[in-house]
Amino acid sequence: MIAMLLKLALRNVFRQKTRTGMTLAAIIFGVAGLILAGGFVEDIFVQLGEATIHSQTGHIQVFRKDFLARGSRHPDRFLIDAPDTLARRITALPEVAEVAARLNFSGLLNNGKRDLAIIGEGIEFDKEVRLGSYLTISAGRQLTGADRYGMLVGQGVAHSLSLEPGDPVTLVMNAADGALNTVDFEVVGIFRSFSRDFDARAVRIPLAAAQELLATPGANLLVATLHRTEDTDAALAAIRSTLDPQALEAQSWRQLADFYDKTVQLYDRQFGVLQLIILLMVVLSVANSVNMNAFERMSEFGTLQALGNRRRDVFRLILVENVLLGLIGATLGVVIGVTLALLVSAIGIPMPPPPNANLGYTATIRIVPLTILSAFLIGLVATAMAAIFPARRVSATPVVDALRQGT
Repeated sequence: MIAMLLKLALRNVFRQKTRTGMTLAAIIFGVAGLILAGGFVEDIFVQLGEATIHSQTGHIQVFRKDFLARGSRHPDRFLIDAPDTLARRITALPEVAEVAARLNFSGLLNNGKRDLAIIGEGIEFDKEVRLGSYLTISAGRQLTGADRYGMLVGQGVAHSLSLEPGDPVTLVMNAADGALNTVDFEVVGIFRSFSRDFDARAVRIPLAAAQELLATPGANLLVATLHRTEDTDAALAAIRSTLDPQALEAQSWRQLADFYDKTVQLYDRQFGVLQLIILLMVVLSVANSVNMNAFERMSEFGTLQALGNRRRDVFRLILVENVLLGLIGATLGVVIGVTLALLVSAIGIPMPPPPNANLGYTATIRIVPLTILSAFLIGLVATAMAAIFPARRVSATPVVDALRQGT
């Protein structure tokens, strides 16, 4: 019985070539569109996350309690004692690739003519080069071991003070004991990160020079880089288990980059609206096609009932025909969508810098299994839903009226 129903439904699907083609086109367009849009949005999430991680935050940061709330004004009051020991302990965790120490400070940078308020970081330059793969040197070079008093300045800082590589600058700041320190540096490079605001105020110097300026052997941050971003939650839990919760805390890059979660929420809502629009488009297109097809075949359905088939048999036949259409269309949509995604990804999509960012990027269409599955189900379910009302109307039409449609 079921095999006969499927055979008859499949025959009817391919018998109505024009209507079937129109319906399949709507389903394929909808499913492929969802796959491409979903893959594009996923690529935005991944690239934005990696840019955040590899230009500023790292995967996980460890710092003293309340450092984020109050440490920007007085970083010298929130120092981690024996940072090297703690860094070795964190590095021993299997998810962690490397741990870099940072010492934050603020002060005035003088070019001999005017001052600029800056925020600074003392960094372990060799580790930061590996961490900061999204931080580019636009002029000059990176810090090296020979740069005891070398300085990297953000692009915005360089523009404000008209600095070029090789220029001397003077850094004025307060040491941990309150004394005023003044040290001469040489600009060795100008950097550009993902954040325009960061580049407008930030400078970087060797960690040893920052510790000398602040008269401390400590550090404000330990920045952990992981082997895989997907291990962030597991690594965060493992790192927290090694810390004294009364003195230290750890946060992941998503907690540190509040704008990332807001961006994800924004795009998720936009993509949800897009899914709804495509669902309605497929439903309306398929419903129109099914209605026209049912009207043209009304006498056929009347003949089926005249030969002894019940109304529910006619309803079931129409529904099965459209489920088969949905399966075929959704499958073809997945194949076409994935193929187009691979082709577009091979070429790349040049994108301008996002708001408040300095760097553009090349977008791709990511193959996301969950997006593919949801697109397939939307195509199938939408087609089945679109057939319900026409199937009920046809099956409820009296036999005499149905037969009269063919005369």
